[in-house]
Amino acid sequence: MYAIFENGSKQYRVSVGDVVKLEKLDAQVGAEVTFPVVMCAEEGSIKVGAEVADMKVCAQVVCQGKDKKIIVFKYKAKKNERKKQGHRQPFTTVKITSIGGAPVAEKPAAKKTAAKKTTAAGEKKPATTRAKKAPAKDTAAAE
Repeated sequence: MYAIFENGSKQYRVSVGDVVKLEKLDAQVGAEVTFPVVMCAEEGSIKVGAEVADMKVCAQVVCQGKDKKIIVFKYKAKKNERKKQGHRQPFTTVKITSIGGAPVAEKPAAKKTAAKKTTAAGEKKPATTRAKKAPAKDTAAAE
C-alpha cells in the first residue's frame, strides 16, 4: 500500500516505514506530524478525491538539517558587476508511521521503536573506514 501526500506544494509517494526528506517543518525531533492524502493505492484499487478526504499520512520527525551549500554568482559583462552568494536549503527528515484514517493503532508501535532506537544510539557506532590515499609520485620516484 502506498499513498501520495502534498507538502510545500510538492507531492511525495510513500509507504509505511519510508524515510522522506521534506521542506522545513516547524516541529521538534520525535514529534508526530500529519499530512492530507491526495491519492491512495492498495492491491489493485486506487482511491482519490472524496474517498481519501478523511485519510491522513502520519509521520515522525527524525531530524532537521541543511542541504549542501550552493553558490549563486551573478555577473554582468563589461560593467564590473559581480555578486557571489551562498545558500543552504533547510529540510526536515520524517519517517512514515501509518497511512489511513486510523493512525491511533500505529502510535504505540512507533513509541516502542523509538525506545529501541535510543538504546541503540547509546552504543558506540562502528568507525567508518575511508580509502587510504596512495603515496605521492615524488616519494615513489625518490626510492
